[in-house]
Amino acid sequence: MTFFFYWAEMSYLCRKRKWGIRTSRRREMDGLRCLHGVTADGIQLRKPAGTATVLMSPCFSESNAMQLDRLSIINYKNIQTATLNLSAKLNCFIGHNGEGKTNLLDAVYYLSFCKSAFNPKDSEVMRHDADFFVLEGDYTTDTGEQEQVYCGMKRGAKKHFKRNKKEYRRLSQHIGRLPLIFVSPADATLIEGGSEERRRLMDVVISQYDTPYIESLGRYNKALQQRNSLLKQEEEPDPTLMELLEMQMAEHGEAVYRKRAAFVQELTPVFRRIYQTISNNREQVSLEYVSHCQRGSLLDIIQRDRVKDRIMGFSLHGTHKDDLMMKLGGYPMKREGSQGQNKTYVLALKLAQFDFLRRTAGGRTPLLLLDDIFDKLDSSRVEQIVRLVSGDDFGQIFITDTNREHLDKILQGSGFSYKLFSVEGGEINEREG
Repeated sequence: MTFFFYWAEMSYLCRKRKWGIRTSRRREMDGLRCLHGVTADGIQLRKPAGTATVLMSPCFSESNAMQLDRLSIINYKNIQTATLNLSAKLNCFIGHNGEGKTNLLDAVYYLSFCKSAFNPKDSEVMRHDADFFVLEGDYTTDTGEQEQVYCGMKRGAKKHFKRNKKEYRRLSQHIGRLPLIFVSPADATLIEGGSEERRRLMDVVISQYDTPYIESLGRYNKALQQRNSLLKQEEEPDPTLMELLEMQMAEHGEAVYRKRAAFVQELTPVFRRIYQTISNNREQVSLEYVSHCQRGSLLDIIQRDRVKDRIMGFSLHGTHKDDLMMKLGGYPMKREGSQGQNKTYVLALKLAQFDFLRRTAGGRTPLLLLDDIFDKLDSSRVEQIVRLVSGDDFGQIFITDTNREHLDKILQGSGFSYKLFSVEGGEINEREG
């Protein structure tokens, strides 16, 4: 028996006997890495399709929604220093392209997910001429409690993430405490990109209300990674070890599948209603979850093609191949949709996620980040979006644009509080309304 086999067997036994503390932590981090854009093979992926939001369910007031009261930024991307006292409802950021508006929203995202929405490496969010960066947010929860979240990192060292001055032992403990949906132009990759983008869309939302999901995802990806390593070996893999890893993949993969399937089933009708609202019922869309688990026992499916996997050098079947089929009028969105239709599709999907998360995340209303959402949309769609965003179904909103035209439409006659900021060269200043 090789050392590798011995280690894998002991890890499995420890998990069964609830002894595997270090192993569980390692697998948990594998889940987080996957969530933030790293595959089981260690490949860096593109941005983690942020988040999304909205819908018309029972109204909620500003008082019972979580909010970010104060945000402090030092050396984050092109923002050297900024301290913002924020509105409980709407915060508008105006500036030309490339001035730092998206970077500001990304800093808010970082405080929720312990990671940038766009940069897989923490060192890449630090100003080029800086030796450290610091983010700090003062929050008021939906129950009225005050919370302080801090993240600091020196170049070449690990980051420190704290809640109320107490450092987290595991970053996964923080995920879901500050629910958030981020809609940005980069979300176009949900339609144009590969299936990993759409899987991450599901993972980012589910992880915010279901902590065990991160554990299942991590365990699955750890077993997948080990199986792929065996498949790449020149010598024939140990059959006992291979079977053990396949059993772990099946067990945790089916757990991941069940939660993804339930999520998509509940999300789809809400998504359709929002899309039809924005498009004035001119188009029909659909969303279909596709998984190898739908063919039967995942263990049987994985083991059936072990010979093919050996030839290819990686696992051809499993939940790491799951996908969301996005269609317009019964045809693939990627092929049929215009730029405006694609943007409407992604926005509606994100808004549906917002509504879902608000109803499932312990009654906490997520923060909603809207980055340049009006570009490439016709006036009719812009009008419908403005009506949605201006409604009472939202908590705190952060929105960016290159001019005030769309924001003025939102603010006109709304009656809720707001603050307006200008962003230029990484400098952020509050403006008069």
